[in-house]
Amino acid sequence: MKVALVHDQLREFGGAERVLVALKEIFPKADIYTTTFDINSLGSHKNLVRNWKVKVSWFGKIPFINRFYSPFRFLTPLIWESFDFSKYDLVISSSGSWMSKGIKTKKPTVHLSYIHHPPRYLYGYETAVEWKKYWLVRIYAYIVNHFLRIWDFQSSQRPDYLIANSDETKKRIEKFYRRDSFVIYPPVDIPSKLVNSLTRQPNNYYITISRLAKAKHIDVLIDAANKMKFNLKIIGTGRDEEYLRSVAGPTVEFLGNVSDFEFKSIFKNAEAFLFASKDEEFGIAVVEAMGYGLPVIAFKSGGIPEYVENNVNGFLFDSLDHINLINKIKDFEKLNKEQLLNMKQEARKTAERFSEENFKKNILNFIKTHARTSRG
Repeated sequence: MKVALVHDQLREFGGAERVLVALKEIFPKADIYTTTFDINSLGSHKNLVRNWKVKVSWFGKIPFINRFYSPFRFLTPLIWESFDFSKYDLVISSSGSWMSKGIKTKKPTVHLSYIHHPPRYLYGYETAVEWKKYWLVRIYAYIVNHFLRIWDFQSSQRPDYLIANSDETKKRIEKFYRRDSFVIYPPVDIPSKLVNSLTRQPNNYYITISRLAKAKHIDVLIDAANKMKFNLKIIGTGRDEEYLRSVAGPTVEFLGNVSDFEFKSIFKNAEAFLFASKDEEFGIAVVEAMGYGLPVIAFKSGGIPEYVENNVNGFLFDSLDHINLINKIKDFEKLNKEQLLNMKQEARKTAERFSEENFKKNILNFIKTHARTSRG
């Protein structure tokens, strides 16, 4: 089959981009379509896409648009509807905030859309930017978002099949789009085997990895570290970094972006992974940590309870504040060696369900079962 892969934007590398890379490995000859593309913004991951054939929209060719793209979301329908996919047998869209599922296809082309999440800013979920505190932006956004919600619903009816990245996302698809979907969990990069850290002495630090943005609630983790005086290492960067540094105590260390070698060393020697994001649809970073045998102490929200089981492979806290997090950390630190070993093994066992191999197998099985075309 002649295949096209459509992705919201290529200006950063996160969970959605990992899905795109895995899809490209399944279909190495597939063309890539996207709104905007800035290879230098992908950091150490840019070599993964360097040789791709990427077709950028007319919007992405506007000078300096990569710096000022957000106010132009109202152009989203025009961007996606300008592409022509008539020569392809199969089109797979990787859809999130920029709603790439809104492309138009005609029979016999089959359109399969992998939904990372319905746009959070359209449906009342927390976003990276507190845009509601600026009255002019708020008025502009309310007007634009009203029409985008209408288009988002209309365009959600276009794909032949919808795939959700979690049961949480499946529920949101049913709620906002009135459509059924199939759940295929995203690929997670985990070590090929359980690391030897199970038998080592703890290194007395906790770890988290995240964009430093409001919805991730890194401040809750910092408050807990400040109160308990435990060592906390934070991997990641973001717009809230300056503020978070200003409230962090001496036991909190900001590592920024780290190399793959540093990443593996930090993860395999940590005590546990902390996570306080609200309404996270899946949480690839959480599963990635579990792949290293790390128990997870996470806020019970979104898709996290789909795989983090309280007192089995980690702990869940019910209220988004440092007091509840501290209580769960205390429960974790009360575990004896045997209990800790069992929890680490359960964490690893859970992560293995979300391997890249399983993702590729599930996608191919889905296509063979549901998405056969009359041309392929």
